[in-house]
Formats: sequence, structure tokens, C-alpha cells
Amino acid sequence: MTRLMMILFSFISVTLMGICIVIALVTGNDTLTPIVVSAAIGFVAALPASFIIARKLA
Repeated sequence: MTRLMMILFSFISVTLMGICIVIALVTGNDTLTPIVVSAAIGFVAALPASFIIARKLA
């Protein structure tokens, strides 16, 4: 299940990071700090999401 989680994490993390960055840009936060923080939030949020999805698939 760990291999499946890591494969899913590579896709889910990029997707969530992109969504968070788009949200930051749409709300008017166009400097470096909010963009990096939103990318970090997406990266951290992808960890439990990929674990839950891998557990449901396996």
C-alpha cells in the first residue's frame, strides 16, 4: 500500500498545490510569500488525501 500511496501522492500533491496557488492568485495575493505558503498547504494536504485514497483502493 505504501507504493500505491507514493504514486498517488505524486499526482495528488501537484494537483492540490496548483489549486491552492490558483486560489491565492485569484484572491489577489500575487507576491512570493502567499504563493509559497499556499503551495506548502497543498503539499501537506496531499499526504492524508493520498493515504485515504490508497487505503480505499487497496
